[in-house]
Amino acid sequence: MIPRTLFTPEHELFRDQVRRFIAAEIAPHHAAWEKAGIVPRSAWLKAGEGGFLCTAVPEEYGGAGGDFLHGAIMVEEMARAGATGPTFYLQSEIISPYLVRHGTEAQKRRWLPGMAKGTVVASLGMSEPSGGSDVANIRTTAIRDGDDYVVNGQKVFITAGHSSDLLLLACKTDPKAGAKGVSLLLVDTTLPGYQRGRLLEKIGCKAQDTAELFFQDMRVPADCLLGEEGRGFAMLMGELPQERLVQAIRAVASSEAAIGWTLDHAVQRRMFGQTLADFQNTRFRLAEMRADTQAQRVFLDRCIELHLEGRLSAVDAAMLKLTTTELQGRVMDQCLQLFGGWGYMTEFPIARAFVDARLGRIGGGAVEVMKEIISRDMLPKNPKPARG
Repeated sequence: MIPRTLFTPEHELFRDQVRRFIAAEIAPHHAAWEKAGIVPRSAWLKAGEGGFLCTAVPEEYGGAGGDFLHGAIMVEEMARAGATGPTFYLQSEIISPYLVRHGTEAQKRRWLPGMAKGTVVASLGMSEPSGGSDVANIRTTAIRDGDDYVVNGQKVFITAGHSSDLLLLACKTDPKAGAKGVSLLLVDTTLPGYQRGRLLEKIGCKAQDTAELFFQDMRVPADCLLGEEGRGFAMLMGELPQERLVQAIRAVASSEAAIGWTLDHAVQRRMFGQTLADFQNTRFRLAEMRADTQAQRVFLDRCIELHLEGRLSAVDAAMLKLTTTELQGRVMDQCLQLFGGWGYMTEFPIARAFVDARLGRIGGGAVEVMKEIISRDMLPKNPKPARG
């Protein structure tokens, strides 16, 4: 295996702490959370108490003052454990950076300490029934009326939508301006006019509560605007590379875990007088998956390095997200096949990982969107007309 050079000894000590936390506080309860369809607040509080939330948030706002690598470790180890229920990654690596980079001092002090402690759970309100990835054409409106914005509309597929105390809401403050009319609001979910729909039933990530949200004449104070009015689309696009990087970290780590489970099964499972691993087909399948996953691991680590330097482009993030989540789907399918009938039983981690992985090619931008981003970058910006 090619050695990883990203992490310092201090980072690896943090990894050990994360693994112990997952083994003690997450893994024993995850099956029950999947049946309930939601992660209890007690899990968030324990994560906050252990210093595992918002690790890159500055200490003055309640965070650990670490770097993105601390968050990457948390994402990796949760993925290796198949712990798809707690959306710690969404809170820590996707939502908190919006506040750190674009929030006012008052907004940071109101929300970030609670997010780091686990007393505040945050969600991101982007997708709508009319279209998930087409942020420029969202229909939820926020019209200024005195000292408030009056919000009307609907969101769907909102991760942590049932448990969240804070919603980072993408809305139209100027419905006629397209992308330039999109703004972001920090919404307290106890406000009148905020309504949660039913818990949506999914094929995977069952412990991860997912909701429809409705807004009817919800009045949000104007000082809850994040950044400048009309700059929401630009802020969302600026943060998407890190979101897609997080998706890729989860994809590669879960793929590596699945190959490990399958290898253990193959050397123990006996059939036709030998182990499953004695068959050449098994060995070749495992070898192919290991080689493909190692290649993606190297690509991923290089992209993390670029991100730490502030040089990860939207196109590179799209290529990474596309290739790692496609790999994840192939690995889970082949690993489940090698488990045979046992792979179809939900008591085995590979069965749950198989259905959980399907979200990877949709969440954070569907793979088709990634291909569009990549192809646009490949083509000339001002192609010359063909000569007749």
